[in-house]
Amino acid sequence: MSKQEIVLTQAPTAGCCAPISDAALDPAKAAEGAAVFKALADPIRLRLLSIITSAGDEICVCDLTPQFDVSGPTISHHLKVLREAGLVDCERRGTWVYYWPLPERFQWLSTLLEVSKPDGTASRRCS
Repeated sequence: MSKQEIVLTQAPTAGCCAPISDAALDPAKAAEGAAVFKALADPIRLRLLSIITSAGDEICVCDLTPQFDVSGPTISHHLKVLREAGLVDCERRGTWVYYWPLPERFQWLSTLLEVSKPDGTASRRCS
């Protein structure tokens, strides 16, 4: 297990940065992007994020935990990493915690990874 700590500031707003194909990232933006990708680089976290995002409005942790073969505290840890990366947010209601995705962060990632063609138009090719 890595002993590196993910430290992020508040999630950026959409359109805060230029695509990496347009301009090189400054060190702070590169560190921020790396922290988000590090959070997504774990299969459990990526699956958690896909479940939360596809759930619609929000989803209770009580509905997430049974979908995995790991303990509740492990799920809580992974959810904390996703929160710290600015990908999800949550609210405690009584005994349970409800999670929802933060679309601004997904827009930030989309903008960051957008690749432009030489003529300046966005490349949108799917195979």
